[in-house]
Amino acid sequence: MAETATAEPKPRLSPRKRAQRIRIAQYVGLVVVLLVAAFAANWDQIVDVFFNPDDIKMTFEQGLWDALVKTIEYSLGGFVLGLAGGTLLALMRLSSVGPYRWIATAYIEFFRGLPTLIVFMVLSLLPIAFDGLTVPFDPFGVVWLSLGIVGTAYMAETIRGGIEAVPRGQTEAARTLGMTSAQATRKIVLPQAFRTMLPPLTNELILLVKDSSLVYVIGFSAANYDLTKLGRELANTTLNLTPLIVAGVAYLIITLPLSYLVRRLEARTGGANVRRFDH
Repeated sequence: MAETATAEPKPRLSPRKRAQRIRIAQYVGLVVVLLVAAFAANWDQIVDVFFNPDDIKMTFEQGLWDALVKTIEYSLGGFVLGLAGGTLLALMRLSSVGPYRWIATAYIEFFRGLPTLIVFMVLSLLPIAFDGLTVPFDPFGVVWLSLGIVGTAYMAETIRGGIEAVPRGQTEAARTLGMTSAQATRKIVLPQAFRTMLPPLTNELILLVKDSSLVYVIGFSAANYDLTKLGRELANTTLNLTPLIVAGVAYLIITLPLSYLVRRLEARTGGANVRRFDH
C-alpha cells in the first residue's frame, strides 16, 4: 500500500517580513483614503473658500509683509525679556537664600499655570485701572512685556536644568582658582549651560512666535497688526478664509526654519528638548 503524502507546513514569516507586510498594508490603506478624499472633494469650493487667488493678492497688498515683520519684532522682544528674566529666576531658584527660592518658585508656578491670553488682557487694561500708568515703548511694550512675563517662567526652568547639568566639579575648580561664586557662575557655568540649552530655548522662541498671535486682543491700529490680526480682519471683510490661510503660511515661513535649527542643534549637542504643552 502506498504511503499517503502529507503536505509540508508553510514556513512562518520572520518578524522582519511581517513588519514589512504590515507597513505596506498601511501605506496602501493611506493611499486609498487619500484617493477617495481627493475624488470626493469639491475642489472648486475648496479653492474658492481657502485659496481664492483674488483674496491672496489682496492680502499681500493690504500689508502681509508688514504684519510678518511686526510678528518677528513682537516675538524677538518677548524672547529677549524672557531670556533675561528666566536667567535671573533660574539663579534665584538655585540660590541658598530661602526667600529667593520661594519668590522664584511662586512666579514660575503662577505664570506657567496662567493662560497667556489673560496676561495680554490684564496688561492691556492696566492703564484703565491705574490713572497715569503707561507701558513704555508703546505699542510694542505691552506685547513684549506680556510675552516676556510668560516666557520668563518657562525659560527659567529650562535654564535651571541646563545649569544643574554642568558638573559641580567645574564650579569647584573655579573656586580653587580664586573666583567668587558669582564669577564662577558667569564665566564658567552659564557659558557651558547655554550650549546645552540652545535647542529648548530655540523651541521657546517658536512658541513665542505663536503666542504673539494673541495680539488681536489689544486694540492696535492697522499699522501695528500682526499676522493673525491682519488675517482675521481681512477674513471678516471678505467673508472668506483665504486671508487666514495666507497668514498661517506666513507663520510657517518663520517657524519651519527655527524647527529645522532646533533639530540640528539637538543633533549636535545630543541634548533633550524641553517643551511646554499649554496650548
